[in-house]
Amino acid sequence: MSESSGYPPDVSVSRGEIVCEVEPPLRPALMHVRHQIGVLSKVASSFLIPDNHLGRATVSSVAVAHEVERMGGRSIACINARDRNLLGFRRDLLTAAAYGVDQFLLVYGDDPASGERTGQLTVRSMLDELRRFSATPAFGIDGAFRAGVTSRLLPLPTWKAEADFVFAQVSFSLDDLLRWRDSLGFQGPVYAGVIVLASAPMARKLASDIPEIRVPASWAEAVEQDASAGVELACELALAIDESGAFAGVHLIPGTRYREVAARLEARPGRP
Repeated sequence: MSESSGYPPDVSVSRGEIVCEVEPPLRPALMHVRHQIGVLSKVASSFLIPDNHLGRATVSSVAVAHEVERMGGRSIACINARDRNLLGFRRDLLTAAAYGVDQFLLVYGDDPASGERTGQLTVRSMLDELRRFSATPAFGIDGAFRAGVTSRLLPLPTWKAEADFVFAQVSFSLDDLLRWRDSLGFQGPVYAGVIVLASAPMARKLASDIPEIRVPASWAEAVEQDASAGVELACELALAIDESGAFAGVHLIPGTRYREVAARLEARPGRP
């Protein structure tokens, strides 16, 4: 790592990791994402890069993940099934290998804002193909990819147990997360999902769009009264998850409040 990268090694809350999700660019420029990485690098152990999230076109998650690696950080590139056929997926794996990106979160993908799903791939078929294709002579390098999947707070399908790690759906309840984790037989790293509510409309939209996510009335009321309350509530939950020791870490989604999140976590009591 170069001295100019600004990325400290082995950063964590106390015992677990913080995987910070960044907002990928909607335009062909990387300045904003570089700023997010620089600000969050003091509290994040790695960065998750969404892939055309919310059904909008963004700069390639593999390209942004490469940028994270160039800045001295660790990256996880999301790859969605929605936008790819088999050839396109293999292209992305080859590109990632050429760029030194070796961790992926395989997802189904939100409904697209324009165009249609390809329909050829699923998360399950991508997981199988990633293992198969990266082991062929055509791949040409000796290197293993790590691939993760997402899960609601429900029993994990058998095929998902073949993944290297699991990201849990966003939750606002430590008790719900702990009950689910206790019921999970998965032996690899599991990350709890925590999101910063930036506003009361965001809280209502989240609850409306994803019925499985229950936004507590206390959280919605808090951000209604004070928009900055979402940062404090999310950081408190992330720290409580870490203190529980039940998870390998937290997948933290700060959104536009990434500066406030970084400042709050840097100022946490007992931080070295």
